[in-house]
Amino acid sequence: MQLFPAMPYEDWLETKDTMHRFTQIVGKVRLAASPRRNHWWNVPFHLTGRGLTTRPMGGPTDQFCIDFDLVRHRLVVDRGDGRSAEFALVGQSVASFHASLFEILDDFGIDVEIQAVPFDLTDRTPFAEDTKHAAYDAALVNRYWVILSQVASVLERYAADFCGKTSPVHHFWHTFDLAVTRFTGKTVEVSPEADPVTREAYSQEVISAGFWFGDEERPWPAFYSYTAPEPAGLDREPLWPDWAVWMPSRGSHLAVLKYDDVRAADDPIATVLGFLESAYKAGARQTGCDAAGLASIDGVTDPYLRHR
Repeated sequence: MQLFPAMPYEDWLETKDTMHRFTQIVGKVRLAASPRRNHWWNVPFHLTGRGLTTRPMGGPTDQFCIDFDLVRHRLVVDRGDGRSAEFALVGQSVASFHASLFEILDDFGIDVEIQAVPFDLTDRTPFAEDTKHAAYDAALVNRYWVILSQVASVLERYAADFCGKTSPVHHFWHTFDLAVTRFTGKTVEVSPEADPVTREAYSQEVISAGFWFGDEERPWPAFYSYTAPEPAGLDREPLWPDWAVWMPSRGSHLAVLKYDDVRAADDPIATVLGFLESAYKAGARQTGCDAAGLASIDGVTDPYLRHR
């Protein structure tokens, strides 16, 4: 298996737009059918050995789970009583995907209501009416999952060096990125005028890291990091390697390392880890975060092992 295979934004834009809406439909089911967790940690997908999973949701006696099998290219719904149903992802429009999923849920006696329109995308066409988005290149979707899996492995390694409050490595369906977030321990006063997604996500000071596949503003995949709320002077902090940059983003800054530059590096994994660590230290310095006290190098906090 090739490490970090190529994924030009323009090559899979139509498939990406369709897949993004598929994941939003399933993600909204997850949102509606799971207990709310701090910072929306109940909402994202987790990776499996074959694709993406919602993890079990519903109550103790009516559990169900939805998986994207991106090896066989099927959507699989498993009921806690052993029943299972699935359908092909290839050949689906957003409308037919939505209809097929809710037909299964109805058959299984699962009553769940969602806001059945895209979240923060370029159009608000209701899912049930969207026949425009119907591109699904199976090879590219499989590559999307391979890249997610490889990046997740690197982010897990990055996460091991921090022993404070941290999120899982998880895939957000609303923004279509993979992320892990470190918390400095400081509570943040969030404006009541901010939207509820932002208020919950950033109620505490964070230094977040992740990977996204590109968008209209930045049409290329990249690794990123940001500190929120952003402290003054963050964008003047040094980053490693030299080709990493701070980029303006919605009134703040992202530390960005382009995926294609990583692919060309002599040691891509070390390059990503070095970049993420440099961005974390930049945020820690400017926020006063006790980076040394929150370190767990190689995942070790055992004082006897740490000082050997």
